[in-house]
Order: sequence, then structure tokens, then C-alpha cells
Amino acid sequence: MGNAPPHLPIRPSDEDAGLAPSLIPSPSPSPNPSPSPVGGGDPTAAPGGPREVGDGARTGGQGGARGGDQGGTRDRGRAEGRDGGRDEGRDKARDRRRGVALTALCFLVCAGLGLQSWTALRATGFDLGIFDQAVRAYAHGELPRSPIKNVHHEFPPGFSLLGDHFTPALALLAPLYLLWDDPRTLILAQAALFAAGVPVVRRIARHAFQDAPPLVGRRAADLGGLVYALGWPLLGSSYNGFHEVAFAVPFTLLMLERGLAHRYGAAAFWAALLCTAKEDMGLVVGAYGLVLAVRAHRAGHRAGRATGLALALAGPLVSALVISWFLPAMGGPEGYYWSYGRLGADPAEALAHVLIAPWTLLQVAVTPFVKVAMVAWILGTLALLPLGSPTCLLAVPLLAERVLSDNPNHWPVINHYDAFLWPILLTAALETLARLHGRRALLRRWAAGALALSSAAAVVLGLDLLVRPDSWRPSPDKRPLVTAAALIPDGARVEADNTVAPRLTARTDVVIADGTPRGADWVLLRTDDRTFPFASVEEQRQRVALLLAHGYTTAWHRDGTVLLHRTRPVPIPGLRVPGPDSTPVREAVPEDVGTNLLLR
Repeated sequence: MGNAPPHLPIRPSDEDAGLAPSLIPSPSPSPNPSPSPVGGGDPTAAPGGPREVGDGARTGGQGGARGGDQGGTRDRGRAEGRDGGRDEGRDKARDRRRGVALTALCFLVCAGLGLQSWTALRATGFDLGIFDQAVRAYAHGELPRSPIKNVHHEFPPGFSLLGDHFTPALALLAPLYLLWDDPRTLILAQAALFAAGVPVVRRIARHAFQDAPPLVGRRAADLGGLVYALGWPLLGSSYNGFHEVAFAVPFTLLMLERGLAHRYGAAAFWAALLCTAKEDMGLVVGAYGLVLAVRAHRAGHRAGRATGLALALAGPLVSALVISWFLPAMGGPEGYYWSYGRLGADPAEALAHVLIAPWTLLQVAVTPFVKVAMVAWILGTLALLPLGSPTCLLAVPLLAERVLSDNPNHWPVINHYDAFLWPILLTAALETLARLHGRRALLRRWAAGALALSSAAAVVLGLDLLVRPDSWRPSPDKRPLVTAAALIPDGARVEADNTVAPRLTARTDVVIADGTPRGADWVLLRTDDRTFPFASVEEQRQRVALLLAHGYTTAWHRDGTVLLHRTRPVPIPGLRVPGPDSTPVREAVPEDVGTNLLLR
């Protein structure tokens, strides 16, 4: 707007009228008004001179408009801030709800499979009964002992399971037995420990995708949480009752997550706890220390580099000390679990053999071929994504233990061993996906492939069982075992079918019936279907006939299940009870074990 003659009224613009009408001066009816600062005229002008009404009006109008603009901008900014805050709050609330839902899903699925195995008599004395007896001993303030383990493997009386495997983390479950003294406590505790990993995996995904757009990071966290929650290794472990891997999974995840968050002291703390889950976890900690040291060095984090180097040295040292000193000090026989006879009779001989003929490692690792299939399954169900991250190196010690082993139990993917690998491989897969986030099409295809393959494996190895009604019921040959077990009085000495032994651990002194008579007051056994550890049904029938001929009578019999009661103290041929000088024996593995990757 130009300067107006003094005799014309000045009309405020629409913007002026709308934002600050009170700041626009009214025109004076006098052609020669006195100068006024309010009007914006020149206070030094001569009294009779023309007043710059246009300039004054424009200045006042623009000043009002600017004031109105600034006030409106502040109002809009405050409103937008409030809206943005509310949106951010709603996003966080939705994110928390998704995290809670995934955590609940993991718990319900794992607990459902575990309780289903209990109901259907799939959770057996080996190994649920062993862990139940051990944790119950902890709850009573004693060292962990298991008559099921000790008698069957001929360990001396009072042998502590700490001489079998280094698993002091199990003591953390002892208080739960003060609330509910039952093997199902372990099943629920394992499900809770697995589910506790869901929020940790989601944090790992956010660390990995910190440079990606927020939406991509949220989707990665949800995808990672879902794949973890329904991970086939967790389902397989839940199907098999309970094992020390229940602690190894969350401890490994927390160690990895704290390292990614640059909380190196906390990472070292969880690494130390991981070493209490099993004696070989120190090798995983050592590999992690190397990865952490290299990453921290590249990032210029001196504390991280120092922590990594310390873990790289301390982890293997802890494993070496536990295996070579602690386990023998607790009564563990030297070399009892050495399963690498193709490499050498002991670690020293194996090392010498490998140094002379290193190709032996490859030969052993790929024969029989089921070992190759095992590795392909483990990595393939995540679309080979773990291979793109250095974190995958943490899995090398655990995989090497299995592919170099002579024990066929280590080769299939239906046991709990794969759960030790799961947090490592999933973290590595997320880190690899994060490196691809700039290539959206490739990222989507690879993530979709990993999700599809992992989901298919989960269906095959567990999820389908939850929706099959027959999977919740014992097979016809097992149903009479529950009825017969209820007839055994509290406090009795029992030799029980391995299938039903966990039903008796809380109220009787139970061991599993095996190839050697133990002279128990009660013997519960099937005679129509083979049960571990007998080699054949005929062997079971011979056992029953032997006992009936030497002081036992039939207390109950139905559908191939017999309950015997010892009524006369007649010497039993072949009877043996482990004593102080007993020599532990190793399990004889049935010929059909390890021939099929998915055979249960």
C-alpha cells in the first residue's frame, strides 16, 4: 500500500482487520490535525504542515499485523506441540501395547506347549524329573541332587548335579517351589523367562535400526518380537519340558542388547550370569568379547574395547576352569561328556590330531549328512540373514560342539540345543536387515522371506500341536500310567516308567525303571510299548517276569501297564544300587536317534 493523501481515510486490510483491528487508527476529520505519536506521525513536524497519516496508519497496521502474526504463530506452535506430544504419547502407548501383546503371546504359546506335554505325558523323568528334583533340593537349602539321574547313570549317592553340568542359575528358581512345589512350576518359569526376551529383542531391533526412519524402526521391532516369540527353537524346548536353556536365552539377549546400548558394565554383568547357565557358555562370552572389542574400537569407545577384551579372555578361561577343575571337584568323572572320539580320546589328543590333519574337522563336521542338514535348517529358517553380521560368530562354538560330536542326540533340531542359538542368530539377522534398510525393496523381500520360513518352521515344530485336540491327551498306551501312579502311597520308594516319573517326584522317592533292578517297594512299567531306556518291549516284559518271580505281586494291571508291589524280601538277580565306589556309566543311544532331522 502506497502513501495516501491526508484527506482520505485509510481502510485497514482484511488481514489487519482480522488480526488486530484495535491497533488501526481512525482517520481524523480535521485536515490539519496535531501530530500524535499514536498515529505514527512525525512528532517534530511543524504544527501547520501536512501529517503523514498514510505512513502512520501503515506502520500501526503492520505493527498490529506482525504482533497478531507472532501471537498466532505462538498459539499455533503451542497447539502443534500439544498435538505432537499427544501423537507421540499415543504412538508410545500403542508401541507398549504391541510389546505387551507379543510378550503375552510368547508366554502363552510356550506355556501351552509345556503344559500340553505334561498333560499328554510327553514331559518325562529325563529331563523334567531331573531338574524338578534338583530345584526342590535347592529350595530345601541343599545342593542340587537328582536320584533319577544318579541311580540310572550309577553315580555315587549324594552326587550333586553341579558335578554333571555347571548350572548354578537354577538356584534362582528355588523360591518358586515355596509357592508351588510341582514340576509344572518349571514349565511356567521357562515360559516366563522366554517371554522376558521379547522386549529385549524389540530394543535390539531399535538399536540396529536407529539410523532408519522411525516407522521402519517400529516395524523392525514388531517383526523381531513376533519372530522371536514364535521361534521354533523356543517351541521345541518348551515341548521337551524344561532345561537350563531357560536362563541362557534371556541372559544372552540382555548381554547383546546392553552392548548395543553401549552400557558395557551391564553387558559384562549379563555375560557373567550367562556363564552360570552352563559350562560352555563361557565360549560364547569369549566370542562376544571379540566382536564387542572390534566394534567399540571402530566407534572410538575405549570402555567398550576394554570390556570386550576382558570378556574375550575371561569367558574361555571360566569354561576351562569349570570343566577341568570345578566339575571334577564336585565329583564329575573326567571326560564323562567327551563326545569327540573321531578327533581324539581327550582334548589334548584331539588338538594334536587337528594340528597335524586340520581337514579332519571338515570331514567330521559333514558326516553323517544330517549334520549338514542341521546347519542348513538352523540358518535357512532365517533366510541366511545371520551370516551378514559379526554377531553370528557367537554361534560358532555352539555349532561346532554339535557338528563335531559323536552323540546323535546333538544332530536333530527337535531338542533344546537350538534354543541356545536362537538369541544370537535372531540378533544377527536384525543387524543384517538394518544394513539393508536403505534398499527398501531388498529389505522387504528378505524380511518377508525370513518371516515366512521361520513361521513355517514354527508350525511344523510346535504351533500345529496347540490346535490339535488329540495332542492334549495321552496316547492310549500311556493313559493307565496316571491312574496307576495315583495308587502309589506318599513317601514310597518307586521305580517308574520314565514317562510318568515327573508325576511322582514331589511326593515319592522315585527313580526311573531301567535295565537294572533297584529293589524299590513299587515298580510301575508298561509291557506293550517301548519306554526309555529299555532297548525293546521284550526287555520290559522280562523285567516284570523277573520281579514277579522274586517277591513282587501285581497290585494293578490295565491295558499293558502293570503296577508291582514288593511283598517279600527275596533276593533279586542282578539287583544293584549305586554305592560310594560306583563308576558312572554313559547312556547307550538307540540306533534310530540322529538319523532324521525332525524325528521325535
